Amino acid sequence: MSALPWHRRRHRRETLKYTALDDGLYRYLVQCRSGGEDALLEALREETRRQFPEDAPMQIPRDQGTFMTLLAAATGARHAIEVGTFTGISAIYIARGLPKDGQLLCLDVSKEWTALARQYWSLAGVAEKIELRLGPALTSLEKLARGRNFDFAFIDADKTEYDGYYELILPRMKKNGLILFDNMLWGGRLGKKSPPKHPAGRAIDALNRKLARDPRVDSVLLPIGDGINLCRVLGA
Repeated sequence: MSALPWHRRRHRRETLKYTALDDGLYRYLVQCRSGGEDALLEALREETRRQFPEDAPMQIPRDQGTFMTLLAAATGARHAIEVGTFTGISAIYIARGLPKDGQLLCLDVSKEWTALARQYWSLAGVAEKIELRLGPALTSLEKLARGRNFDFAFIDADKTEYDGYYELILPRMKKNGLILFDNMLWGGRLGKKSPPKHPAGRAIDALNRKLARDPRVDSVLLPIGDGINLCRVLGA
């Protein structure tokens, strides 16, 4: 029997087991997912690259989007929130996983980015599910009506404010609700011998470690996209 192509590196007495990706394997991974290529989402990706070339890499990758749709649908989420919307592709993925009467609240600061998002939400047939609020996310979260709760949250905005978003959203999450944090591997720059010096890197590293110890959630850090920290809310 041939050996499986896992990475086998001795780390003290433990053999680390994972599969490293190269471009070919990653393209294969993306191809082998439900839905295949989506013409509308590909058009949105291209339009984002055209209008906002420097910011376009902020779009979530295709496999991550499919993963988020599956999570929202599999958990039966009806009330979702997204902090950091950009041009709306992640919102489409989430909204597609919600039922017809589901609602997604999107928070962002940019009229320019979200103008493109609104256009494509309509084309995707999910505009009626989405409410957009413009302004600093911390302020918008603080102003949410009492009793407005969620069972799915996606956080992908200012990295130095992630912990603040978390502490404001967590009390509004239903038991067993999911909170997803994006970019939690910070471009592969975490896990080094020396701690990160950049404020965003320090904030992400601190939150990853906090979530691992936080008795209010179960969490796992996944190597999807630039890293997703997936948390299940345990409730009171």
